[in-house]
Amino acid sequence: MKKRFSLLHLFVIAPVAWGGLFYFTYYVRPSSTLPLLTFFVLLALALLTIFVPSAYLLGQRLLFTRRYQATGQQAFRQGSLLTLIIILNLILRALHSWSVLTALIILIAAIIAEIISLARKA
Repeated sequence: MKKRFSLLHLFVIAPVAWGGLFYFTYYVRPSSTLPLLTFFVLLALALLTIFVPSAYLLGQRLLFTRRYQATGQQAFRQGSLLTLIIILNLILRALHSWSVLTALIILIAAIIAEIISLARKA
């Protein structure tokens, strides 16, 4: 993944995704499964457009070492994991099944997945 290509597209998609999310939540009532699914997809896209550039910039500026060099793929993976953590917790909350224990389990699973993917690289 090229750095300029992906970041430029994310900066173009971000206002569209957030605008679509705000428009959708203002005009559509969550009365069935399809509007809820659409909401979570729009929210995931909006969060992804924020977290991927943030993960890339933090990796470039703060975590730069010889062993860890932030790439676009790593930033996408980390942004996707953070988005997945938030979306899964919100889905569980919407289903009235959320608890602190399930949130910790989701968080620990994401941390383990990130550690495994970083260990494969080394």
